[in-house]
Amino acid sequence: MTRLPIDEVLPELLLALQSGNGAVLVAEPGAGKTTRVPLALLEQPWLGGKKIVMLEPRRLSARSAAQYMARMLGEKVGETVGYRVRLDSKVGPRTLIEVVTEGVLTRMLQEDPSLDDVGAVLFDEFHERHLHGDLGLALCLEAQSLLREELRLLVMSATLEAEPVADLLGGAAVIRSKGRSYPVTTHYAPARSTAPLEQAVGQAIFQVMREADGDVLVFLPGAAEIRRTASWLRGQGLPAGVRLAELHGSLTLDEQASAIAPCAPNERKIVLSTSVAESSLTVEGVKIVVDSGLSRVPRFSPRTGLSRLETVPVSRDSADQRRGRAGRVAPGYCYRMWTEQEHHHLPLHTRPEMLDADLSALALELAVWGTPDPAELQWLTPPPQAAYDGAVALLQSLNAMDEHGKPTPSGQRIAKLGMHPRLGAMLLAAEEQPAALERACELAALLSERDLLGSERNVDIALRVDALRKAGGKEPAAHRIKSQAQQWKRRMDERRADEAATNLPHNQSKTWAEGSLLASAYPDRIAQRRPDGRYVMANGRGAVLPELQPLSRSPYLVVCELDDAGSEGRIRLAAGISLPEIEASLPAHLTLEEAVEWDAGTQSVRARRRMKLGAIVLSEVPLEGPDPEAVADTLLRGIRLKGISALPMSKNAASLLGRMRLMSLSGDPQWPDVSDEALLDTMELWLKPHIYGMKSLSDLGKLPMAQLVGDRMTWKQTRELDEQVPTHITVPSGSRIPIDYSNPGSPVLAVRLQELFGWRETPRLVNGRLPLTLHLLSPSQRPVQVTKDLASFWELAYFEVKKDLKGRYPKHYWPDDPYEAVATNRAKPRAPQS
Repeated sequence: MTRLPIDEVLPELLLALQSGNGAVLVAEPGAGKTTRVPLALLEQPWLGGKKIVMLEPRRLSARSAAQYMARMLGEKVGETVGYRVRLDSKVGPRTLIEVVTEGVLTRMLQEDPSLDDVGAVLFDEFHERHLHGDLGLALCLEAQSLLREELRLLVMSATLEAEPVADLLGGAAVIRSKGRSYPVTTHYAPARSTAPLEQAVGQAIFQVMREADGDVLVFLPGAAEIRRTASWLRGQGLPAGVRLAELHGSLTLDEQASAIAPCAPNERKIVLSTSVAESSLTVEGVKIVVDSGLSRVPRFSPRTGLSRLETVPVSRDSADQRRGRAGRVAPGYCYRMWTEQEHHHLPLHTRPEMLDADLSALALELAVWGTPDPAELQWLTPPPQAAYDGAVALLQSLNAMDEHGKPTPSGQRIAKLGMHPRLGAMLLAAEEQPAALERACELAALLSERDLLGSERNVDIALRVDALRKAGGKEPAAHRIKSQAQQWKRRMDERRADEAATNLPHNQSKTWAEGSLLASAYPDRIAQRRPDGRYVMANGRGAVLPELQPLSRSPYLVVCELDDAGSEGRIRLAAGISLPEIEASLPAHLTLEEAVEWDAGTQSVRARRRMKLGAIVLSEVPLEGPDPEAVADTLLRGIRLKGISALPMSKNAASLLGRMRLMSLSGDPQWPDVSDEALLDTMELWLKPHIYGMKSLSDLGKLPMAQLVGDRMTWKQTRELDEQVPTHITVPSGSRIPIDYSNPGSPVLAVRLQELFGWRETPRLVNGRLPLTLHLLSPSQRPVQVTKDLASFWELAYFEVKKDLKGRYPKHYWPDDPYEAVATNRAKPRAPQS
């Protein structure tokens, strides 16, 4: 057996696990940790014949590791070494090493929290910080603490920050191993290319292939970029003897295995890969790495409850992992498509998925575990509270969790299905009818994988269902989706049989369209069409279709995929649904609401009975006999919205208000505050008792506003008001002239000049403290002078005014001495009678 660097530290590692129940192993790329450590642990006495479970982040790396270890033992996979991943499993009764993917470990723990037949759990490539890896470690730590103190936990990585993990494991030993690698020459781009990514990468590939020999491993952010780059390379013409391979998660395991297999003699290979080839896998023959420096990661927004894929720069430790792929078999060459200066600004470590992921599946697993509060477990990175609260709310809306954080019977079943809670809820909703269940499984499988139609612009998921059913066995993506759907269908059928559910009624007459089924998975994303063609969802979020298409006319949609960019989400995948289908599919989510609201358009109270789904109104009818209190309160709200002008103040009422406000300005605190603000604030006291039976602002015209305002005074205040601030004043001509109190601080007496002859002083109000503002008018009622000092006017201004008025009104009486003249409301005073 070839000696590997990890062999040097195996004795130290075995000693650490012999004397303690945990350890951290930091082993550089090529050290051999993934395949040597599990085999080395097999003969340890503390294992006692129990199994070793090793967690791998990806299906391909799990299967590849198991196959390699089995070859080292001279056995077939499924004997001593086996694997269990989604859609594929090879284990037998003699299997002692099980290489599993992360979701499988979670299911093992839920079914047997003490892991009685397991002696050690190994977490490989833990630096990738996948959600299920963090969850699995937290559950294993609690199982170790409460049930199995002797259970060994080993965390392994090439670039892990070891000390925090060692502390989490209770001060576990940290063992470090060098890797087996050859020198790798690293070349940075002089500047970021402005060309499209596929062109920039393709040009770099051709350049490095001319400068160095060996196969080329190219890291790109996603399958779409891989396809575009492959198309660009083929369009340019590949050199003879060069084979192009793709490596990403949407391929079958056999297709992935083909991509990493050695080349034929005299052949070179270009492997276009996502981060799936970053660690654990060895792509045979690679001596050159071209790194775009990008990766695609999911980002979940608690604000919207939606996830979106973001293309982000890789971390420095990921970039080092990628570079290490070039030095596995010989000296290599790494071309980084970013500058060296940019490299120093990259984040040091990969951001934990826990911080950005949809936590609904994790929250359900914790509820089933019996620990709905994540603070009760030990985490390297605790779940963010806002995202966790949103996950709990979703589970409750799916009837998977009760208000106490405990899983419902439906939640227990969904967790056992090993799928997203939304999709599990859909399968449970359809299980009573075989035809519906079959279609639900197809939809769940379609939504669990990448879009079957790739760049298809039509977002209708029904197209995908049709394409899936028409696809032949040679189409790998369709084959994988069908296999997943069939597996879930079998699992549901088995559980129905186990629960004696086969006698449930089968209503074959019901039509199960995609929308009806998907409504059970996405009750919060039922979307209603607005008049402008955009949509609003039950969760209150806006949504828009990317362009005009068949679903654009649908009054309702079920939105399955929606990005989180901008103020409105862009719909990526949806199904049409009718109102009767919504009512039939989601009866528990519908609410009946009696709403008494203010209608600003009609300036009136509107009473309606509505059927709602979250934020959207599905139907409404007029509400007969609404609560009089609610109507009155709503009318008051309408008055406040419009302001004091909404109240129909007659001249008498307005004058009374002005007089009362003048008295309140006089400094007596006993006078009621009748300012606009005070009147609006206290309408419940003085106005509400008088508006029962009214529904609109126009109805307020019936109110005796002067009486309502006056009722705010005592009898004594009413008498004092009449004495101190009268409504009218009698002038020397004998006329009774009204006082204008529209400006309470400066009341106005507008009167013809001729009617004031004989008055020497300006009349005053409020015990003589406030002079009236006199608007002295011409015979045609036009102002000729404004004054608060009548005596000064007579002395200083009258003669100039008289000269002007006498010229314009020669027939009128303009005496030289206003003090002694007789006041008149006519052109001239009446002649004295003899």
